Amino acid sequence: MNEPLTLDALAAPLRVLRLLAADFGHLPAPDVDLSRIYPDRLTLRFHEGLNAFEAWREALAVPLEKVTHGVQGDGMTRVLKATTDYAGAVVHLHGYTDVPATHGGAA
Repeated sequence: MNEPLTLDALAAPLRVLRLLAADFGHLPAPDVDLSRIYPDRLTLRFHEGLNAFEAWREALAVPLEKVTHGVQGDGMTRVLKATTDYAGAVVHLHGYTDVPATHGGAA
């Protein structure tokens, strides 16, 4: 039988979250994910457009070339993702925004 993971195993992402709150408390608040499956990872998700994602990307000094772009939801949602190491944890940034509807049709 596997030993249960203790809260101490999540110390790295919890420490990073505390540091981010202290150092970047003026930035938009993300949705925060911690996982027992990936105990060294902290995920910050932004659902209100990409401005918050970009503010955090800049604050964490993630180079633009490390940002990936995709779409999901049948092409209705644009997704930006980036990963960086910060203070001993892996920080994932995920930004979501609606893809503007295109207006087509016959003239």
